Amino acid sequence: MPLTPYLKIVKAANGRADRIGELDELPVPGMDDLAEFCAVAREAADRTLGLRPYDVQLLGTLALLDGKVAEMATGEGKTLSGAMAAAGHALQGRRVHVISVNDYLARRDAEWMGPFYEALGVSVGWIGQNSTPDERRAAYAKDVTYGPVSEIGFDVLRDRLRTDASEIIVPAPEVALIDEADSVLVDEARVPLVMAGAADPGSAVPEMAALVRQLVRGYHYEIDEQARNVYLTPKGADSVENLLSVELYDEHEPGTLIELNLALHAHALLARDVDYIVRDGKVQLINPSRGRVALLQRWPDGLQAAVEAKEALPPSEKGEILDSITVQGLIRRYPRICGMTGTAVAVSEQLGEFYGLKVAVIPPNRPCVRNDEPDRIYPTVPDKDAALVEEIQEAHATGRPILIGTLDVAESENLAMLLQRRGLEPVVLNAKNDAEEAAIIARAGERDAITVSTQMAGRGTDIRLGEGVAELGGLYVIGSGRHASSRLDDQLRGRAGRQGDPGGSVFFVSMQDDLITQFVPDERPPAADADGLVRHRRGAYLVGHAQRVAEGVNLEIHRNTWRYTRLLEHQRELILEWRDKVLHGDAAAKALSSADPERWEALADDARDETARQIVLHAIDRCWTEHLAFLTDLREGIHLRALGRMSPVDEFHREAVAEYKSLLAEVERRSLESFEAPEPDLQRPTATWTYLVQDNPFGTEWDRILKRVTAATRRG
Repeated sequence: MPLTPYLKIVKAANGRADRIGELDELPVPGMDDLAEFCAVAREAADRTLGLRPYDVQLLGTLALLDGKVAEMATGEGKTLSGAMAAAGHALQGRRVHVISVNDYLARRDAEWMGPFYEALGVSVGWIGQNSTPDERRAAYAKDVTYGPVSEIGFDVLRDRLRTDASEIIVPAPEVALIDEADSVLVDEARVPLVMAGAADPGSAVPEMAALVRQLVRGYHYEIDEQARNVYLTPKGADSVENLLSVELYDEHEPGTLIELNLALHAHALLARDVDYIVRDGKVQLINPSRGRVALLQRWPDGLQAAVEAKEALPPSEKGEILDSITVQGLIRRYPRICGMTGTAVAVSEQLGEFYGLKVAVIPPNRPCVRNDEPDRIYPTVPDKDAALVEEIQEAHATGRPILIGTLDVAESENLAMLLQRRGLEPVVLNAKNDAEEAAIIARAGERDAITVSTQMAGRGTDIRLGEGVAELGGLYVIGSGRHASSRLDDQLRGRAGRQGDPGGSVFFVSMQDDLITQFVPDERPPAADADGLVRHRRGAYLVGHAQRVAEGVNLEIHRNTWRYTRLLEHQRELILEWRDKVLHGDAAAKALSSADPERWEALADDARDETARQIVLHAIDRCWTEHLAFLTDLREGIHLRALGRMSPVDEFHREAVAEYKSLLAEVERRSLESFEAPEPDLQRPTATWTYLVQDNPFGTEWDRILKRVTAATRRG
């Protein structure tokens, strides 16, 4: 979108700089004059933080105030632009949530920007994973609240189950200003945040984990070309049936098949130190878009237990889901949404489709002079690794700092080992030591530094060049392979060349990399030249094509997930409207007094209204929990309808709507039953907890069901 209107405002703000700068005390700016606001905000930042915003930072601020996603390159000062925009929204009387990707950034930015907000008369707070209920309530009471997306979502879920209106913590949503907007709005959009209760031990059969270790890929089971699904071959099914003495495809006894599939998925598709790590006796997932431990995140209960059985760990607790919300559903609650990131254009279609957002591309303060070399492509992974180590050693000999971005934990540790064998001492930043990330990244631009890191998205720390490094060519960024998303490649590149610094980048790729073998498996790669490099233009084409296919697959998964969850989100909104009328008003009293006037009169006392309220709230919450369980089971098998030439999505919606109508009647029935009982049972879970569900990396259940049906058909 054109920046012309913003440029005019910035020009006008520049014309007022001298006048504003001469004031002893800064006025609290009104928001009817954006040029005046920009001039005052710039002076406030200069006086309180020692940071005088560049014109491009003011452009970013104006884009955020206008409800856009501002694309600003790494090192261009997004944090300050976001703070100025948050203050501007707050000065218009709107409560602002600045949503980040982790606790560290939320606290750092709130405390760092605190003096600036104070100068403008705006209050600021933050929440994190360890914040107490009182601390959360205090933070949400501020004009601007910083918090990680997961914690804000968990607070919303907890509030949805309150039985006392005075205990509600999160105020009505007004403005969401999202840092790393592409990561939150796209990469994590379909991640469900879950509130669970009624804890009991998880379950998985250790014997099943032992059984699948005996199975041989290509004979007993196959993995599809994108490594998202695994399924038994006819010979594999026969072998398992003989070993277990069962009929796997007996529709009346599906439990064994489910246990087997979970164990097989855990064994064949989830790799330790790639998809998860084992730390402190627990399985901890790795966030695929950021390469770090995903705190409080887990797979659906059955798969989580299967991975724990695979690693011979005790099962973690599980329970029924009391409520859930996707990140996309959480963000769409806000009437006003804006955000900032270094890589928004690549996902502008999704931002428009799912959120109605437009992207404003903010130019850099200084032209980027980074030298981005073409990919260096090799036939095999060993060829690539050998060339990569050689390149690092040669660059290090000059003293130039090097940042190597790897695709996963296992690769980062393997590369570190190869470098140590050459007498080099890299610093490794991966999911196993992410608490040290800020200090490690800050030193990555010093002379002689070698930093090996998993993905750089959301690291939130600038890399400043050490003394004499500019003369050596600046920071040298090397990618050990292309990511499934070009945005992640661009985020890695963007660590070099900040604010006009010199820098360079290059990616090392092999024709055996997962990106190639999974997404263009049938393509025949070109041969290498005599020096081992693949220079034929078809090599570069295949790399780019594989990445585009991967991005298309992820977009379709996002679309498909939203086709199902948007109906659930709508039904939840309707239930919440009803629940709020019960919690905050006399809806329960009116309903029950009308349903049974005699009982109502017989119970005339001071607690009657409150008893009615608790009865109806309990019925609503129990029926909603059961509705969620029904929809989960429905979705797990709905795609079998495709075999009958029916639309799975349409069928899901038809049954979900019918079930919701019966839910409303069931709430009324249970409420009346409890009201008329001498001692109504209003027991709630004795323990509740929250977590994020990592979508199964091997696709949806319908894919797996169709594979099983196909396999069973072959056997017949």
